[in-house]
Amino acid sequence: MDWFNGYAPLDPVLKAGVAHLWFVTIHPFEDGNGRIARAIADMMLARSEGSAQRFYSMSAQIRAERKDYYAILERTQKGSLDITPWLQWFLSCLDRAFSGAEEILANVLRKARFWEEMVQRPLSERQRKVVNRLLDGFEGKLTSSKWAVLTKTSPDTALRDINDLLAQGILVRDEAGGRSTSYSLAGLDDGPDRAPRRHR
Repeated sequence: MDWFNGYAPLDPVLKAGVAHLWFVTIHPFEDGNGRIARAIADMMLARSEGSAQRFYSMSAQIRAERKDYYAILERTQKGSLDITPWLQWFLSCLDRAFSGAEEILANVLRKARFWEEMVQRPLSERQRKVVNRLLDGFEGKLTSSKWAVLTKTSPDTALRDINDLLAQGILVRDEAGGRSTSYSLAGLDDGPDRAPRRHR
């Protein structure tokens, strides 16, 4: 802790990687060492930026890559005293955390712009719920039967909701691809007189 809180002639981002490795290798507690080590790394990264706010989480990225994390950790702890491969992995993981944050922020901004355009549209709560699911990245294809399940309504009500959104240009029918018709979100930022643009 003295080393962590004291001055060291080391780049603070590298210090975050070293501190994480050092703590998790010392393993002072029976449980929770990994969580604390991730928090230590996040704390040092926050210090390196001189900001209390960050739009990425190294801790979350490590959890997402835990299989590779445990592999590099084991190799480092059982190998020589050279921790260069560990630091290379740590910095690459940090880079992926940045990329993931950029994607999340882009989606948040896209969603905010979409709802700004929708502010005058008369949408029901059911429609808002499903459109939000589409904006968040709906898995698979949206069909009227899935709409009915998501909103706990009858197939007829689901079809009326969908047809209303089609008429407003908020949804578009996907090209034929099977027995059930599916729908996707259409972009509305091209103006009312232009064809809707697909959100990807």
